Amino acid sequence: MRKTKVIIMGAAGRDFHNFNVAFRDNDAYEVVAFTATQIPGIDGRRYPPPLAGKLYPQGIPIEPEERLPHLVREGEVDRVVFAYSDVSHQYVMERAAIAAAAGADFWLMGPRATQLAATKPVVAVCAVRTGSGKSQTTRRVARLFKERGKKVVVVRHPMPYGDLVRQKVQRFASLEDLDRAGCTIEEREEYEPHLQEGFVVYAGVDFAEVLHRAEAEADVILWDGGNNDFPFFRPDFLIVVADPLRVGHESTYWPGSVLIRQADAIVINKVDTAGMEPVERLRASLSSLNPRARIVEAASPITVAEPDLVAGRKVLVIEDGPTVTHGEMPFGAGAVAARKLGATLVDPRPHAQGSLAATFAAYPHLGPVLPAMGYGAQQIKELAQTIARVPCEAVVIATPVDLRRLIDLAKPSTRVRYELQEIGHPTLADLLPPI
Repeated sequence: MRKTKVIIMGAAGRDFHNFNVAFRDNDAYEVVAFTATQIPGIDGRRYPPPLAGKLYPQGIPIEPEERLPHLVREGEVDRVVFAYSDVSHQYVMERAAIAAAAGADFWLMGPRATQLAATKPVVAVCAVRTGSGKSQTTRRVARLFKERGKKVVVVRHPMPYGDLVRQKVQRFASLEDLDRAGCTIEEREEYEPHLQEGFVVYAGVDFAEVLHRAEAEADVILWDGGNNDFPFFRPDFLIVVADPLRVGHESTYWPGSVLIRQADAIVINKVDTAGMEPVERLRASLSSLNPRARIVEAASPITVAEPDLVAGRKVLVIEDGPTVTHGEMPFGAGAVAARKLGATLVDPRPHAQGSLAATFAAYPHLGPVLPAMGYGAQQIKELAQTIARVPCEAVVIATPVDLRRLIDLAKPSTRVRYELQEIGHPTLADLLPPI
């Protein structure tokens, strides 16, 4: 019987997980290729044989997404599996049209087909969109369980941009572990804040093995969602963060619109900066989509470590990369903090080096801020070169990772931080289950 030929569209995360749980060692299917987008430099390699299983002794090629129609026609592919996130429903259906026009079916795999069951309680924190405030919400939840005397192990949505075999299962307990693993800026942004608070972080490529390892040392597994994807583990309690600065995305973005409908609790973040009218519109939309979910209102107060370095000066603001690129925010917390202090933002675009120039071209919505792109050593080098060329008096670092550990900055610099602060009741402490 002829095998069903499959291409999995991804961005080095959900695509590998879907393959591992549904297609690896499955004789009914032949995965012809992965395609890659969103993340620079992840195409042109192979999903390696040690991870691909016995049916793929040569591994599986990872091709640029632009080649999808050619790959479908050339390989007589039957089914295209869409396996990445933080994109609009319009975007998803455009890819469906491309696949169908080339002759293939289009498949979206849901939670039941892809989530792994854990032997320990799982609490998941996800978001409607990148940049909603998921990270600070995850940190808040971790602290609450720690206060209950529970050992929390954080499992982070994957970001395997390097040696995939080496990254099969990753355990981080210190900043030195990040150095030894050669983590990218994007990885450090998510791992470092947890490590600084004493929590162990797991990540990787093979999440069945990640789960097995995490279960061995956790009272509670805290799924730290990324890219507004739904969890790889079946959650006992699901928290979803929604952004009143992007009202409407809760019903029009994939798969944030799935998460909202599944959520046990929804955090409306940024109520202090969004204003009453957007918050009320968002609340009404959320209540319509998921009337059973409890809603928590929260702010993410911004603090500047050395405000005197910023006040009234010409500054370069470096923002969290995913938030202002595929998260589609023109600026982030750094720009908000700098403007409140009367600073002038120096536009980095004329000084962008290498791939940073391509990033600005790919995301024309960006304001006069520099995304902290750092998916590899070369891109970190180009980020450092760009920073050095910007004619500013100070640098405002609004990323969760302290870039000064990775880049020597010749100019004065300070960090912007933000943590979740619930407003009124219910709070997350009120709603978390008695695990």
